[in-house]
Amino acid sequence: MRILKYFLLLIGLALVFSSYSKFSKVMKSKDYEYKLRMADQYYVKQKYRLAQQLYEDLFPVFKGSNKFEDIHYKFAYCAYNLRDYISGENLFKSFLEYFPNSAKAEEVDFMHAYCFFKQSAKPELDQTNTVKAMGSMQTFINTHPGSERNKEAQEIIDKCYNKLITKDLKSCELYYNIGQYKAAAISFATLLDTYPDAPAADEFKLWVVKSYYKYAEMSIHTRQIERYEQVIQEAEDFQDRFPDSKLLKEAERYLTLSQNNIKTISQ
Repeated sequence: MRILKYFLLLIGLALVFSSYSKFSKVMKSKDYEYKLRMADQYYVKQKYRLAQQLYEDLFPVFKGSNKFEDIHYKFAYCAYNLRDYISGENLFKSFLEYFPNSAKAEEVDFMHAYCFFKQSAKPELDQTNTVKAMGSMQTFINTHPGSERNKEAQEIIDKCYNKLITKDLKSCELYYNIGQYKAAAISFATLLDTYPDAPAADEFKLWVVKSYYKYAEMSIHTRQIERYEQVIQEAEDFQDRFPDSKLLKEAERYLTLSQNNIKTISQ
């Protein structure tokens, strides 16, 4: 069994060496048409690393020729398929600058925006690329109003929007969880102002109510009435803004509790 494994390993190494030796000869060749044919073959076989090296070498050779568009297009996709989204984004962008009227322009424009989306980080990290992805996808929709890709572009915008909400929501929840209730209330209110059309907008507002209630509850006796009045004000605003919300009863519960607490304190 060990002999068989060793034999297979030797075969594998021999194939790798043979393949590398062949590629090395292709790279050294001054027959640029041959190199281009080989680059295209590697590309079709999804050997993007090898194809990329050849296309990069051929870039200045064919620049300005009728073959440059296809080379540039495949070179950009090599970067994308190798998950080098920064290079991919730059190459898709430069393709559009070189070939704005290309039949592939719409596709490449979408891929340029999509590279920002692929670089979008987890919600707890910096969201610069998420914002760029939203802006680029919206620009794509505006530029290509009849595109079949617009549905996907809008779905990506929605995913990015929700990711931004998630990031900000975590910050708000942190204030609440560590007992900084006034800061939590202000943060949740800001979150609602920033994302008024979010599916969970009523939830954000309820958090404002709850945070102000906890803030009032933990306040010194002489400040409690004014702070319970703040809860009442926020709960009544909830009633006005979200009359059909499933969370309405919960908001009204805090309203009633605050009214009763004010009566008790005033006695």
